[in-house]
Amino acid sequence: DVAIADGKIAAVAANIPASKAFKVVDASGLYVVPGLIDMHAHVYAGTGQRAAYDGDNSVYPDGFTFRSGVTTVADAGSSGWRNFPDFKDRVIDRAKTRVLAFLNIVGAGMGGAVEQHVSEMDAQAAAAMAARYKDTIVGIKTAHYEGPEWISVERAVEAGTLANIPVMVDFGTFRPERPFQDLVLKKLRPGDICTHTYLGWVPMLDDQGRLLPYLLEARRRGIIFDVGHGGGSFLFRQAVPAMRQ
Repeated sequence: DVAIADGKIAAVAANIPASKAFKVVDASGLYVVPGLIDMHAHVYAGTGQRAAYDGDNSVYPDGFTFRSGVTTVADAGSSGWRNFPDFKDRVIDRAKTRVLAFLNIVGAGMGGAVEQHVSEMDAQAAAAMAARYKDTIVGIKTAHYEGPEWISVERAVEAGTLANIPVMVDFGTFRPERPFQDLVLKKLRPGDICTHTYLGWVPMLDDQGRLLPYLLEARRRGIIFDVGHGGGSFLFRQAVPAMRQ
């Protein structure tokens, strides 16, 4: 039995008399766990931006978190170093859910076409904003980049190094000029995160369905693989054999 008083765990024991409780919830057959952490969410809602994660593609956290046992979310780069203060005022400071953030290396965040603007990828500015809000900003994010260069990843890693926080990468468009294998074996640091692991573009299995060895090497390096699928970016034909192996 678990007793709760004033919003905190008051006792854990084999049998706590129900007569002592104001309310009793029968949780038999259910899992009772601490509040879950969703490390990849998009909750920068309310800006009015169409078809953007710093707008209509985000959701207000409280309507989706508690009903799923989630008490903390990490927003995965919806805001950047320019508009993070608005995100903080508009959502973070008003939510009952604890909201942390990966700060986008792009100043305007996930606003569509602006994500391709290299001039917006400012490592110094991102690191400075992360230092200013170090209790809320837990990492740097780069996502959706389509160009052949490594610049979005390199500047994100530079910002992460300056701020001493991890980097999360949504690799965007997979291109031969910047192989995914190099991302997880060379470009990212131990503790950095590759998200959308089971995306169809990720080189994962050989023709016999065997897991490609570089993925295990990357994990030994300390790379964290985040499922991060949300409404897409997930194929069972990738995930099932990979997880079994």
